[in-house]
Amino acid sequence: MHEVLRALIRRDRAVDQELWGSFWDQLRDGALRSGETVALLSSLSTRMPDRDTLVAMLRSLDERRPAVAARLDGTANIVGTGGGPATFNISTAAAFLAAALGVRVVKTGSRAYTSTCGSHDLLDRLGIERTTSYERTEAQLERFGIAFPGNFVYPREVALLARSIVPMDLRMIGGFINSVGPFLASVPVSAQLVGVSDRSLLRTLGQVAATVAERRIWLCSNELGIDELVSSVDNLVLTNDGSDAIRLPTEAPGTGAIAELRPAAGGEDVVDHFLGVLSGQGTALATRTVCLNAAALAVASGLIGGWPEAIRAADDALRGGAARELVDRLRAHPVRRAVATVRAR
Repeated sequence: MHEVLRALIRRDRAVDQELWGSFWDQLRDGALRSGETVALLSSLSTRMPDRDTLVAMLRSLDERRPAVAARLDGTANIVGTGGGPATFNISTAAAFLAAALGVRVVKTGSRAYTSTCGSHDLLDRLGIERTTSYERTEAQLERFGIAFPGNFVYPREVALLARSIVPMDLRMIGGFINSVGPFLASVPVSAQLVGVSDRSLLRTLGQVAATVAERRIWLCSNELGIDELVSSVDNLVLTNDGSDAIRLPTEAPGTGAIAELRPAAGGEDVVDHFLGVLSGQGTALATRTVCLNAAALAVASGLIGGWPEAIRAADDALRGGAARELVDRLRAHPVRRAVATVRAR
């Protein structure tokens, strides 16, 4: 048994960077024993490791990546940990709306983990291309003000782990990968808005965020367990720059049921539902929530200084059609292969 597994099972010491490197080397070389990667993911997903072990793991993966020459200054990323109640693609909608405001946005994500439609699934259905390199990401940013990086931003070790547990599904034992996903993606932005569905992870993720100096990180949570800001409840935003936590009180106490944030219902087209929200035809809570998250990107990126101004600007951009127009512009440059329309079940 590899020493990483012994330490994770016993919980008697932190796993250092060198030991993690040894594990990744053996994973790459196919030298691990049968079941060791399943044991690793099961252990990590059962209980979040301590701060030192987690930071060492992330750094061990970073040191194995090719050097990234790109620097996306003035750009913000919005991403969540997944989990929580099922909703429509709030963060993707907020990314489009923030970009329509003038924020340079990079939206990372993945396929559905616990939801019915992940951000990558939605982009496929919209016919919007994900970038395959940092150079293409910069080019798309320059042209549209928004870019959607593909899997190249994640460590190849994640893909090796997924392949190593076949025929098991990563979604069965890979909750840990989703939880730390926002820190696995290598995207050289200036600001990152991270939605955290499980509030018990805030302390550890906050400790990890505090070790990141090259970008501003805002960790967002609420009592509903939705991994975005929600306008009908109080929200807490923890920062990594040593400043006080930001508390965003509900805009309209007692109004707006979580059902108003539902994903597309049975027989309803996922794309039509999403575009309806971005066209101002969604529920009142859906509109306010998307505007709140877009405003957060505008404030975190430094484009707009105050929350009330940012929220008003987001509302104007959504109702004025700027966000929907941006989606249409990107859809005019579809991916190379057509993707069949999929309806929610």
